[in-house]
Amino acid sequence: MAFGILMLASVLRFIAKGWVYDMYIKPKLFFPYYGFEWIKPLDSIGMYLVFIILAIASLFIALGFFYRASAVLFFVLFTYVELIDKTNYLNHYYFISIASFILIFLPAHRYFSMDVWRNKKLKASHVPNYFILAIKLQVFVVYFFAGLAKINNDWLLEAQPLKIWLPAHSEMPLIGSFLTKEWVAYFFSWFGCIYDLTIPFLLFIPRFVKPAYFFVIVFHLATSLLFNIGMFPYIMIALTTIFFTENFHLKIIGWLRLRTGKKELSEIKVLYVPEKLRLAPLTCLFVIHFTIQVLMPFRYLLYGGNLYWTEQGYRFSWRVMLMEKAGTAVFYVRDKSTGRETEIINCDYLTPMQEKMMATQPDMLINYAHFLKNEFKSQGMNDPEILVESYVTLNGKASRLMVNKSTDLSLAEDDFAEKKWILPNSN
Repeated sequence: MAFGILMLASVLRFIAKGWVYDMYIKPKLFFPYYGFEWIKPLDSIGMYLVFIILAIASLFIALGFFYRASAVLFFVLFTYVELIDKTNYLNHYYFISIASFILIFLPAHRYFSMDVWRNKKLKASHVPNYFILAIKLQVFVVYFFAGLAKINNDWLLEAQPLKIWLPAHSEMPLIGSFLTKEWVAYFFSWFGCIYDLTIPFLLFIPRFVKPAYFFVIVFHLATSLLFNIGMFPYIMIALTTIFFTENFHLKIIGWLRLRTGKKELSEIKVLYVPEKLRLAPLTCLFVIHFTIQVLMPFRYLLYGGNLYWTEQGYRFSWRVMLMEKAGTAVFYVRDKSTGRETEIINCDYLTPMQEKMMATQPDMLINYAHFLKNEFKSQGMNDPEILVESYVTLNGKASRLMVNKSTDLSLAEDDFAEKKWILPNSN
């Protein structure tokens, strides 16, 4: 119910702020994920229709109305939107896709739902802990790997990027003057790391659930106040309630029953028992899912160089707010037959957000180079060469060249192979 309500609020907020247009209708080109180049945005009417359906599906999930179909529809459409353009990648979008995927397989509509009101045979008062554990494990993964990622030199020993971010809020009443202090940045860095590494374990210990949840609320409200990270703090606050006992949730349902004019009914214990034919493949599916979840954050070990510089293995690994990265990328198109070189005005093709994200992410530099090559070929240039000067600063360090201008990026491939053309970050 909480997930559905939060998703409804998120989708309506997305539409109201004009982000559907800005992110999926206005851009002239999109930056696809490797292997998902076939996913394209619909026209303007189609994209708004997708978000309207997402809002309806969210509401139906909260009400438990055609729950299973609504969960499938939400997962498919939300993941489709997420895969259109990696410019818009956020950890919490990835988390929402995963959470909605897990919800598809949970019997979450068998108690206090409109589906039960429509079909009394669906009602069950108890479900195997197996299903509840799936959500708990996913929340555990998010916290634990977010904490593990914070064990690095910049975060713990340099307090970066918090040294950059916190002073920007110096105008805040009461606490603003403290945010300019260096020790505060170190305190936040160490507290954040310890919090992420310990909270998932404490939540699994019944006597520590309430004090742990207090810190969950404080931590996420603080991050929401200081950083522009959308609905993610509220999603984590809501979903972490899965660690409370059933009595906590029954009290909420009892309160809702009174508000809807329904009397509290005496319950007859009815256990939902999944069919054996469904349980075996479902178990395999969850084992595969969580194996992938555990391995994904470590895939960066397959590549050389500084992870935060190359970003090879960075996405989908719960590395939350770990770097401040900015840069400029000046592209040139050279006609090999004449040697004539043309400087590209990026804003002619890219939105401000796309230009900002592309300048610091090597795979997006490749995508843009391929686009420019095709663009100039269509204008009659036989064999254009795409060159770039990309200067990037990472966590407040001096700006350095990421790509040598002699590299023709249109010949590089956006795949899982190591991008050896990325210049090392020697800072």
